Amino acid sequence: MFKITPSIGLVATGSIADARAQALRARSEAAEFRYQYGYEMPVESLAKRMANLSQLYTQRAYMRPLGVALTFCQVDVEDDDKGPKLFKCDPAGYYTGVKAVATGPKQQEATTYLEKKFKKTDHVKGDWKETVEFAIISLSSILGTDFRKNDIEIGVATAEGFRILSADEIDERLVSIAEQD
Repeated sequence: MFKITPSIGLVATGSIADARAQALRARSEAAEFRYQYGYEMPVESLAKRMANLSQLYTQRAYMRPLGVALTFCQVDVEDDDKGPKLFKCDPAGYYTGVKAVATGPKQQEATTYLEKKFKKTDHVKGDWKETVEFAIISLSSILGTDFRKNDIEIGVATAEGFRILSADEIDERLVSIAEQD
């Protein structure tokens, strides 16, 4: 999990070395955009740019395709279309905006679970704490395991920006979930 700009976060799944390289490139692209245009790069533009760069690696035999899927998140407060934004990019260069996303070995089960949960509404009701608890419960249900504070990483995108939760903040959410049961 990486903080790309003050308001954009990145979750990378796959090769750690490729993830770090992509995060560094995303930071560079966002900084260059801010320098050229004087405002922060919109998350959709960043996702599209990173997908285009990933696609370039599939065109030449001497370039190894990057083995990492990227998920960008931001809460947009300046556009006409305000609200949370989530974009998924795959190594082949395809990107799409989504309401909820899963990447990894149990991707299909997680996607099915999230589709059922978001069938009637397009968001989790409540503040970021309730959203984090929903995510932990969902992940725990899909993987069939209980988590400790050092087992998971959690990033939160709000109108104030993106931040990665500390182990103590994650533990607070886990305790809150345990108290609900």
